[in-house]
Amino acid sequence: MRWILLLCTLGMGAAALLPLLGSAQDEMTIRFVRDPDPAPDFQMKDVDGKPVTLAGLRGKVVLLNFWATWCGPCREEIPSLIALQKRYKDQLQIVGMLTDDDDDDSLHKVIEAEGINYPVVLATPEMRVEYGGIPALPTLFVINADGRVVQKHVGLYNPALYETEVRALLNLPVAAKVGTFEDTGEIFLKHADRASMLPGVNMMKLTAEQRTVALHKLNAETCDCGCKYTLAQCRIYDPACHLSQQRAAEIVKEASGGGAKDAAPASSDPPKP
Repeated sequence: MRWILLLCTLGMGAAALLPLLGSAQDEMTIRFVRDPDPAPDFQMKDVDGKPVTLAGLRGKVVLLNFWATWCGPCREEIPSLIALQKRYKDQLQIVGMLTDDDDDDSLHKVIEAEGINYPVVLATPEMRVEYGGIPALPTLFVINADGRVVQKHVGLYNPALYETEVRALLNLPVAAKVGTFEDTGEIFLKHADRASMLPGVNMMKLTAEQRTVALHKLNAETCDCGCKYTLAQCRIYDPACHLSQQRAAEIVKEASGGGAKDAAPASSDPPKP
């Protein structure tokens, strides 16, 4: 399981918070999906053999936390998740979705050492696919009381953000503005066809009609990097992929009739000789 990309350094987690938290003088803003999809259901047993089902958690806010015992940032956020579960124990359920392949004894030792007070289940490959592939750890899905995914966080985040989202979904007072957004692939890759902009793809010189043509091709063609995603999905989930970036630039140039000077992929790397 250690092929999973670790995007979750402390620095990146803090950087990811900037658009949400703003400056110290600004009021926090949280955002939920406007028309959220139902969370993929599961019926599993935790590491102690007790049943855990998403249907059985209906009526509570649920945080699905995909993590691994070898992931440092994953372990770092466990104490804040424990505190959150304890504080809202009757209205919130955190579920640890473990991606480890270690033996049961090792897993139990880690869970006991950390003092985890919420169920931990072994996330099957099928479950990881249903939730979008989980290319980085930790990844946390926020599910409302109706069983719908309203937000996703990748990397290490400020515990205050999680608590604010939980409180807002429980209709409790929050010191934050609450907004909505349309899922254009940020939550589920199947909605990448809604995206009007993609990471590292410069379509500023295209007309509206040309942009539509380019986006159609980007959502129809599969990336050659082996990810099995469309080019649009690969750009969203793996912005560092040079293959999808290069092919996307070619598609933008084709859509422009070959005249888009800015069709080259957005990159700070110097041109190769």
